[in-house]
Amino acid sequence: MFPASPGPFVPPRFTITIATEPWEVAAAMRLRHDVFCREQGLFAESDRDAADDIATTIVAVTYAMGMPDIVVGTVRIHATGPRTWVGSRLAIRAPFRGVVGLGAGLIYRAVSTANARGCDDFTATVQAQNVRFFRRLQWEALEPCVLHGVDHMRMRADLDAYPPLADVQDPAIGA
Repeated sequence: MFPASPGPFVPPRFTITIATEPWEVAAAMRLRHDVFCREQGLFAESDRDAADDIATTIVAVTYAMGMPDIVVGTVRIHATGPRTWVGSRLAIRAPFRGVVGLGAGLIYRAVSTANARGCDDFTATVQAQNVRFFRRLQWEALEPCVLHGVDHMRMRADLDAYPPLADVQDPAIGA
């Protein structure tokens, strides 16, 4: 008798960093397309918008034999005004959604990077099913809204919980 299948292999190591390599950015865009277009059906063709032209893309990358391998998570951040920043398009590849610390790590990297760049107000519009998760990460709910036919909550990060990262001047250094 054979034991039950252990499920998909999930590499034990990943790094969360600012995407600097073209392959990282391209993989992040493919991941967003898979999650927001194919899986959730929020967008018909593409989830890209004008924010992509100015946003910083953050990625979670697994390693195989000591080398960067697969982008398994992503989020983007950008300034919308003086000292005002927004995070959006948080996406994690399905087999990795249960990996402890991956989603929180992406959020931490996003807010801490913006904080290091002079952020005084960091918000995001979060899908309703993720509000409790964000509250545990020191976010406050501001107002409900509906985007692309799905219930969301506009939320604000407590910047004291996300101190500025010292390495944002060198984005190749992972967190």
